[in-house]
Amino acid sequence: MKEKHLAYCRIERNGTVLLLRRAPGVFLAGRWELPGGTIEPGEHPEHAAIREAAEETGLTVEVTDPHSTHSWMDITGRPLRIHAHIYNTAEPGPASITLNPAEHDAHRWATPAEAATLDLAPHFHAAATG
Repeated sequence: MKEKHLAYCRIERNGTVLLLRRAPGVFLAGRWELPGGTIEPGEHPEHAAIREAAEETGLTVEVTDPHSTHSWMDITGRPLRIHAHIYNTAEPGPASITLNPAEHDAHRWATPAEAATLDLAPHFHAAATG
């Protein structure tokens, strides 16, 4: 069975967590998620999380510690197991967010209570609300 590895950043400011909404026309359009994506071959998961956050938000972050890991079978039914690594991160200072419109069409800083009302995958829900 094939495996796919993903890495995400949990970026927090003033008790809120940064969430991105998937753009129309992309897989899972309209759902909210943490910044992150696919780990490239040979890439360390922490480096992938940092790279993906920069590509998707324009933010510079550093990993402070692991937050959680999750695994599940592909939701489209393919023989593929997905593994996600979520990392807590820190910013050197607050910066403006610049989204990649090919991937995301909105962002928001959500409190745990606000995040609980959004359409989030279970692994994002746990990271955004806890």
